[in-house]
Amino acid sequence: MNRLYLCFLAALALGCVVAGQSWSDQAEDEAAIRKGIDSYVAAYNKRDAKALAAHWLPEAVYIDSDTGKRYVGRAAIEKHLTESLKDNKDTKLSVAVESIRFISPNVAVEQGTATTVGLAKEPVKSNYTAIHIKREGKWLLDRITEEEALTLVAPYDKLKELDWLIGSWIDSDDDKANAVEIQCKWAKNHNFIVRTFSVWSKDQITSSGVQFIGWDPSANQIRSWVFDSDGGFGEGLWTKKGKSWHIHSKDTLPNGLHASAVNILTQVDKNQFTWQSTDRHAAGELLPNTVAATVVRKPADE
Repeated sequence: MNRLYLCFLAALALGCVVAGQSWSDQAEDEAAIRKGIDSYVAAYNKRDAKALAAHWLPEAVYIDSDTGKRYVGRAAIEKHLTESLKDNKDTKLSVAVESIRFISPNVAVEQGTATTVGLAKEPVKSNYTAIHIKREGKWLLDRITEEEALTLVAPYDKLKELDWLIGSWIDSDDDKANAVEIQCKWAKNHNFIVRTFSVWSKDQITSSGVQFIGWDPSANQIRSWVFDSDGGFGEGLWTKKGKSWHIHSKDTLPNGLHASAVNILTQVDKNQFTWQSTDRHAAGELLPNTVAATVVRKPADE
């Protein structure tokens, strides 16, 4: 049975863990813990392993968050920290404390976010929980557990490569009797690109639809969803290859049958791109590839 669980039992037995109850010296103790946190960060940034180890209980357990290896006792922790600091000479530590909770007069739980920054590395953030034990009037660390903090990515950061698509486009045959018109714009907050399209034949719209292009953080990939006026719908996964985007689409046709294709969108310059549909299947049958069509930006006065 670990010591922390015993502390919980003791606190319950003494009636200390009661909602809204605080000890008269709690504010003083919290200030002491926060002072110790500041001291720990300062020692880390000075590369002082001995001073860091002094913040731990003699029998404390340190778990390396990268390897999962346990170091038991202050001496073992100091040795490990000495080696770790040598390997990370340029790394600086900062800590944002979110809360400090007292579960008994002599046990406190600290939660927060730690950030390490190296000169040639991206910042690394981790969420941590630290157990502080008060012994002989001094608050010391018993153990710390960490897990890497999730980094939220703004969809626009991933979609901005498609910013050149914004605007009005047209693909028409030589006599302009048949055409496809496309409008692309950013949705609110730039989290999606909304692309609407209309298929014209002899001055009449024969079909139309809308496509939403967004960032899928679960797949770490751009994904699109399309809906047409005939009742068909589908989705696609976008992969960049050189100057082209390969869109692997899977669609449901209005009659309930399935279709798939690899659509290739290639930017020629800021005012034109090509579009080709390859590897096409519909209702289980292989269809020929389409000829690459050139789509041009419509002049502003149209």
